[in-house]
Amino acid sequence: MATLKQIKGTTIQFRDADPVVYAGSWSSSGALNTARTGGGLTGSLTAGLYFGGNTPPSSQVTEEYNGTAWANGNNMTETARDQMYGWGTQTASISAAGVTGSDGNKSKLVELYNGTSWTAGTDNNTARQAGGSAGKSQTAGIMYGGADATGPGNTYNADTEYWNGSTWAQLADLNTAGAYVAGGGTYTSALCSVGGNRPAQNESWNGTSWSEISEQNTFRNQSGGSADSNTLGLIYGGEAPPVTSITESWDGTTWAEVADMATARSFGSGATGGQSGGSSSSLGVGGQIAPGARTGLTEEWTFPPATASALQVGDMWFNSSSSTLKGYGTAAGIPATTWATGGSLNTGHGYGTGFGLQTAALSAFGGYPTHIANTELYNGTAWTEVNNGNTARRNLGSFGVQGSGLAFSGGPPFGSTRLTESWNGTSWTEVSDLPAGVYDNRGIGTSSSSGLSIGGDPGQVSTVNEWNGSSWGSFTALNTGRSQLMTSNAGSVTAGLVWGGETPSLTANTELWNGSSWTEVNNLNTARGNAGFNGISTAALTFGGNPGSSPSQSAICEYWNGTSWTEVNDLGTGINGGIAPAGGATSGLSSGGTSAPNTQNTGTEEWTATAVVSTVTTS
Repeated sequence: MATLKQIKGTTIQFRDADPVVYAGSWSSSGALNTARTGGGLTGSLTAGLYFGGNTPPSSQVTEEYNGTAWANGNNMTETARDQMYGWGTQTASISAAGVTGSDGNKSKLVELYNGTSWTAGTDNNTARQAGGSAGKSQTAGIMYGGADATGPGNTYNADTEYWNGSTWAQLADLNTAGAYVAGGGTYTSALCSVGGNRPAQNESWNGTSWSEISEQNTFRNQSGGSADSNTLGLIYGGEAPPVTSITESWDGTTWAEVADMATARSFGSGATGGQSGGSSSSLGVGGQIAPGARTGLTEEWTFPPATASALQVGDMWFNSSSSTLKGYGTAAGIPATTWATGGSLNTGHGYGTGFGLQTAALSAFGGYPTHIANTELYNGTAWTEVNNGNTARRNLGSFGVQGSGLAFSGGPPFGSTRLTESWNGTSWTEVSDLPAGVYDNRGIGTSSSSGLSIGGDPGQVSTVNEWNGSSWGSFTALNTGRSQLMTSNAGSVTAGLVWGGETPSLTANTELWNGSSWTEVNNLNTARGNAGFNGISTAALTFGGNPGSSPSQSAICEYWNGTSWTEVNDLGTGINGGIAPAGGATSGLSSGGTSAPNTQNTGTEEWTATAVVSTVTTS
């Protein structure tokens, strides 16, 4: 257990009550009477309104929700349409724009609902579909982004329009045009998530202008969303691909994966999460569960109120009511967790690479003796083949998340390849080369805009290079040069951990980066290289690898609690060489690598530790 003298540099909060564990969850409720996708959704968890959509064809049907079941209301009066914008309450809502029927023509029609019937309102300025909207009142809201070409083609839009209850006014544009986005909030404080033509970009609205914010962990299109403000939001479902049930919450600084929806779906509308709730309660309604398969399923999201302080791994606080110092995470105790079998890769990726989280991972490149550029995405259950990389190779480094990452170096030829490719969630693009050719290097970082390339061959270098989103620059070197090393993949350019590898002999050496220097800390229990890895500088996991004895594929697993390494439960299968790094501080995903010297591994194993609240001693 940690003592005060071991927590130098830790931020301690002072609270009169313990923060709450993030316990948000989805529960199933009554289905729509008419299954459809791309409808407008407004209101609240106990008084919702769903209108329009595509059944097919486009619809005018309106349904009201009472917290348990949906009942048909009066139809919309203008042209049937779907993928419209909307906000307000069940008794005072607005529907704007959308696409009309199979001709693909965009609309700027506006209708107002008074709890009983729809009446025509003033048209908005630009005909468009599938953008985002924010507003809690029928008389004050904004619509943004979308697709605005006439006919079935799409030209993505960045416009923001404000509705004051009677007229529309043009406000500042989004920084990046896009459609099929999700969001929510109010007309002075809103979110716009990633979507069509918006590679891993999210934006925040402050009532005057849009600014870019952190990327989600999983890039997806056609997701649902809701928000209280630009600091409290929720995004769920969408096309990752494939259709996903992943849910992420926004706290104003970072996105965190929370409980998945019961049914994976893509919604195909910018108003599908609509203004039906916020980050503490929301409705997920209708959508598409497979190509051409529409659903009326309804799910309710509930979470402790926004005024409650949510626990995050690494938090430490002094409870003034009980006069106790507490921490939350796995660092206070060693997690006793076993590995569980996951879905198999479609192609063995020995000596390949990857990045992401346990439920949203990417495995790419590799292969021996034939090199491949194959790319696969994992949704927590199964792997799906997607677009290949541009250059087949192996023994390379990488960093990122499923929707945004970087892969660099490798070979052949080995020792001279400087090639860097950027992944935007859909395809790979060649970008600026590394300053010098290396292979068997590794990375730290969680997006394609910022990260590190560390170590590598030839010569077990100590070189570290920083990626700033467009080019590589020099960085503070390691104390010990090494290749085939392991890193805290979910760390950053200001906080990271490096361990193991070849120097050229196998090493157990561990180095901690604090934003200014590398410091040697406690070693691994078993020296090895080419192992799997994930985590952050205060909570990391390493598994498998070459321990320098026969067989060279080990199953050993060790956990880093911020101070020292402890052996925990082994992998089910010993592996080595190119295990795709994926997972966070309390989870791990083992995939790829080799299960014998020339056998490409297709198996996947998952490891999860449960964080706990622990009292910290003051000795």
